[in-house]
Amino acid sequence: MELPYTVYILKCANGQYYTGYSKNLKNRLKNHANGKVRFTKDKLPFEVVHVSLFSNKQKAYDFERYLKSGSGIAFRNKRFI
Repeated sequence: MELPYTVYILKCANGQYYTGYSKNLKNRLKNHANGKVRFTKDKLPFEVVHVSLFSNKQKAYDFERYLKSGSGIAFRNKRFI
């Protein structure tokens, strides 16, 4: 079974966290590292602290949105970092 959709959490150099969604994680991380993502370009370097894989695009998107909510941030802090 292929799991092409990814939700990921990055810890930036300044201690902030970035939560994102991608179908191609390798390219997305390359864009972050090359300063092509507005939020992280001035917070380099970063480290990947969590990756979740999904087979369903909508479920991945919904999980990303949840992790950006208040209760999702609390969940992230307790379970993933």
